[in-house]
Amino acid sequence: MQSTDCLPSFLQPLPDFNPSLPGSYINSFYPATELLGPVHVHWWPCRQRKLSPTRVLVFIPGNPGLIEFYPPFLSAIHDKDESGRLAILSHSHLNHAPTLALPKYVPSTGVSSALCGLAFQVQNALRIYDAVRSTFDSDIKIILAGHSVGSWIALQVLKARPNPVSGIFLLFPTITDIAKTPNGRKLSWAFSSPIPRIASGLSRVLWALPFQLLRRLFPAYPLEQVRVLQSLLRSPTAIYAALTMAHDEMEHIQQLDQSMLDLYRHQICLYFAETDDWVGEQKEVILNAFKADPGAVRVVHGHRNIPHAFCINHGEELAAQCHEWLSSGDFS
Repeated sequence: MQSTDCLPSFLQPLPDFNPSLPGSYINSFYPATELLGPVHVHWWPCRQRKLSPTRVLVFIPGNPGLIEFYPPFLSAIHDKDESGRLAILSHSHLNHAPTLALPKYVPSTGVSSALCGLAFQVQNALRIYDAVRSTFDSDIKIILAGHSVGSWIALQVLKARPNPVSGIFLLFPTITDIAKTPNGRKLSWAFSSPIPRIASGLSRVLWALPFQLLRRLFPAYPLEQVRVLQSLLRSPTAIYAALTMAHDEMEHIQQLDQSMLDLYRHQICLYFAETDDWVGEQKEVILNAFKADPGAVRVVHGHRNIPHAFCINHGEELAAQCHEWLSSGDFS
């Protein structure tokens, strides 16, 4: 872990509750504001310590919004930066951070479903984006990156703050009609009331689940990712927030915002899995949005072995592609 001397003024340090996680980031949080609660943040300062960053990559996770899944991916991007002037900020979704991560700040019960919805997650992303923008020099380049539903949230930030955003990476983007995807059709029932409340209540039983048994149930997971999964399963708040947010995704992420994609197509980079049941046929809907000007947007059709949940054990592979984008003339 890095010294907290490198932490920007809008963040406050947290103890490193899981020192086995890799990467040279600072474990921190963005404090509560009048309308929104605190969120868990990882901050990678630029390697040129005596200089301010020239670029900040702001990463928005998928659902569940646990940033502890992503350090291998983001650390690999950070390590590949030749300039030493790239900083990275990764933030959780509201109420998704397990109580283990924020023991003094996140309530274990009583989270309102309204505070887990997409509108509040967009507000959360906007306040963090605005903090980055106001903290550093006016000529700094800010690149947004979102995974899964984080891509949709990133697009809402781009829509609200179009001019200062230098680029946007949409990784496995679920930005249209999630309910019509194969997983949306199969799993929508699990996100509807009263399932989220029941599931969050059952999580207390999982405290008795031995760690070694969890490792056997998820043999493909690296050790540190099993620990992150364990922290999620032991957090009633995080489970409820994630399932309730998923319900909101099914309800509200519908028709593709064609006009916005047209307007910002030169700033967008897309990464798709070869097969993705959270995107399904909507992949063609997204790609058709750029057919009139196919050279305006960067599109990568990923390797068959990199799944939608790439952050579990394929982060380093995807980091190479993001590094290539960052190294292009538009973002360097």
